[in-house]
Amino acid sequence: MRKTLRLVRREYKAAVKTKGFIIGLVLAPIFMGGGLIAFAVFKDRVDTTDKALAVVDRSSVIGQAIVDAAERRNEKEIHDAEAGKKIKPAYSVELVEPDHGDLERQRLELSNRVRRGELHAFLDIGPGIVHPGEDPNAARIAYYARNSAMDDMRRWLGWPINNRLRKLRLADAGIDESEVKDLFHWANIDGMGLVSVDVASGDIQKAKKTNEIEAILVPIVTMMLMFMMVMISVPGMLHSVMEEKTQRIAEVLLGSIRPFEFMMGKLLAGIAVSLTSSAVYLIGGFLVIRHMGFEGFIPYAVLPWFFIYMFLAILMLGAVASALGATCSEAKDAQSLMFPILIPALIPMFTYFPIVREPMSSFATWMSLFPPFTPFLMLLRQATPGGVPAWQAIAGLLGVIAFTLAFVWVGGRIFRVALLLQGTPPKLGNIVRWALRG
Repeated sequence: MRKTLRLVRREYKAAVKTKGFIIGLVLAPIFMGGGLIAFAVFKDRVDTTDKALAVVDRSSVIGQAIVDAAERRNEKEIHDAEAGKKIKPAYSVELVEPDHGDLERQRLELSNRVRRGELHAFLDIGPGIVHPGEDPNAARIAYYARNSAMDDMRRWLGWPINNRLRKLRLADAGIDESEVKDLFHWANIDGMGLVSVDVASGDIQKAKKTNEIEAILVPIVTMMLMFMMVMISVPGMLHSVMEEKTQRIAEVLLGSIRPFEFMMGKLLAGIAVSLTSSAVYLIGGFLVIRHMGFEGFIPYAVLPWFFIYMFLAILMLGAVASALGATCSEAKDAQSLMFPILIPALIPMFTYFPIVREPMSSFATWMSLFPPFTPFLMLLRQATPGGVPAWQAIAGLLGVIAFTLAFVWVGGRIFRVALLLQGTPPKLGNIVRWALRG
């Protein structure tokens, strides 16, 4: 054991004292959360170039309402109230008389104006929009632009158009708008958690209002941190073992330490590196979150599970990586084996979104109970506002422990045989034979 701990200390110092470790510690969260960082930095930076819209109103009753709404918007919304700085583009609306004889030709001419930059977009309103009948084309509103799917103007047009339609339909029904003011009140549905009972006092605790940060962002960030820790540690174990084998360093070390102790030293050193990295990220994250006033979103109850799962995940995948690294005699062999080793970490990255949306579904439950995926997906589910039943967390933990012990045992048998073999390619048949016979 003393020799193993000395090897752990040597491997740990060799890893954390390098410039690559420091650079990776800084760059890893940037690459993993680059989209969120970019969104936070650039969310207020919008194109303020004025945009022109042409409206072909074949109903003759909607176009002027859009013009009036655009004028009100330009007057009240496009400038910052305090600084007076322009923060949104102004919308100018041009009413175009419909060409009932050749609508397609008119649409082509307007499309060419968009291509030349004279217009940002144009809107075509069907003649039957107020009272839609059996003909869907007569009640169609079409927005034509270069990128209509992601266009802010298209989303803005929804309110003035529908507000005008409601007023027209009330008038046609002979109802005075002033008598039904509540008709235009939009009722929002607040998302709430569940009412609970305080264990100590027995008092009923009011439900808390939930939001997207707590429901989606916190679980995903927690799982992403787990994924980062695995990616920081596991690939390095494979390459480290392969290099020490090819450079004959392993032969020297095996003169004073047993193969299993050698492998465990690699694994424990990788866990120590991950603990160091996660401590840096968690402490830094806590300070930032508290400074931003979001301390209530920190999932303190999940943190012990995070460290338990991280320990087991690195031990499980690291044992496989070290064993397969011992079978490699060339760098290209190690590169080809890297992807299969990381499959248990990569598959959860493709399935996390449906799981975080429905954490109690059968799909989410069984995926998180499959031991290779449990450290990632069970942690994801536990970080959601509702959590998971205690039996699922315990069953998942026991499954991971059993798989980890099996992986370490099999990995140790492969490691012991393959480490001293030179020039033998890492074929599947050889690996299976070494695992079975030791």
